[in-house]
Amino acid sequence: MKWLELKIDTSPAGLDGVSQMLENLGISGLIIDDEGDFQDFLENNHQYWDYVDEELLKEKQGVCRITFYLSDDPDGYNALSQVRIALSALKKEHPEFAPLCLTMDSVADCDWENNWKQFYKPMEIGERLIVVPEWEQAGAGDRVALILNPGLTFGTGSHATTRLCLQALEQHIHGGEKVLDLGCGSGILSIAALLLGADHAFACDIDEKCVDVAYENAALNAIGKDRYTVRWGDVLTDRQLQREFGGDYDIIVANIVADVIIGLSGQVRPLLKKNGLFLCSGIIDDRAEEVAQVLTDNGWTILETRQSEGWFSYLCK
Repeated sequence: MKWLELKIDTSPAGLDGVSQMLENLGISGLIIDDEGDFQDFLENNHQYWDYVDEELLKEKQGVCRITFYLSDDPDGYNALSQVRIALSALKKEHPEFAPLCLTMDSVADCDWENNWKQFYKPMEIGERLIVVPEWEQAGAGDRVALILNPGLTFGTGSHATTRLCLQALEQHIHGGEKVLDLGCGSGILSIAALLLGADHAFACDIDEKCVDVAYENAALNAIGKDRYTVRWGDVLTDRQLQREFGGDYDIIVANIVADVIIGLSGQVRPLLKKNGLFLCSGIIDDRAEEVAQVLTDNGWTILETRQSEGWFSYLCK
C-alpha cells in the first residue's frame, strides 16, 4: 500500500493548535517533533546518555514538526484537501503559529518499516561469534551463530559498546555460568552468553519493550524460559526488580551509560559469586577515567580494558 507522508512545520506555540486541527479532521497517529522537549530531555536525563550524535542535534535544531500519514488514494487526497483548507484558515487566525509549512512525500509501507534492514548484515565478532539478522542467511562455519531481530527499538550489535562486551563474553564464558544482563535491550549479550555455554541468564531493561523483544530473540536461538528470564524496570531504583535478581552470578554485564554504571558500581558486588566478574560498557572516552576511578574507589580491580571508536569497557573483579 502507498501512503502520503505529510509534515507541517510550525512554531512551539502552534503544536497544540495544529494537532487539534488534524484530530478534528479525523487524522490520528501524529508524530510530534518538538525541539523544546528534546532539549528538556537532554537537560534532565543525563543518566540515560553520555553522547548525542551531531547529526541528530542538527536534525532537531529549530524543529517543531507534526508528521502524519494519509492513504495514497482518492480518500487520502480528499482528506489532504481538507487539511489545506483548515491550515489556510489557521494561518489567518494564528499568525504566531508560523511558518505552518506543509510538505508531502509518497512512501510505501516497507519504506519506514523495513528499509533499515538493508544496512544490517551478518557480523563476525571476536573469534567465536557471528551475529546473523533473522532475515539473512549466513554460513556460521566454526562460529557460534546468534540470530537476532532487534526491531526498531534496540541496537543490532553493531555498536562498538556491544561488540566490546561480546568480545569479553566469548573469552570468559567457559560453560555453566549464571549471567545477569543489566540494560539488555534486544537481549543480545545474555543470549550470546547462553549460546556460548552459560547455563542461566537474567536480563532486564528500563524499556518494557525489551521483554517481548528479548524473549522473541531467545526463541529464534532455541533458548527457552527455563534458562532465560527477562524483566523491565530501573536497575538503580526498582526494589522489586532488584529482589528478583537473586544472586550467585558468575558474570554481571552492564552495557548502559556512565552514570548508571557509577551507580551500579557500589550495588552489584553482593549479587556476584566470589571471584565473579563485573563487565561494564557504554562508557564514552571523556568519562572513561572518571568511571575507572569510581570502580576502583568501590573496591573493584580492573582486569581488562577494551576500547573502540571512542568507547570503553572494563572487566572488573
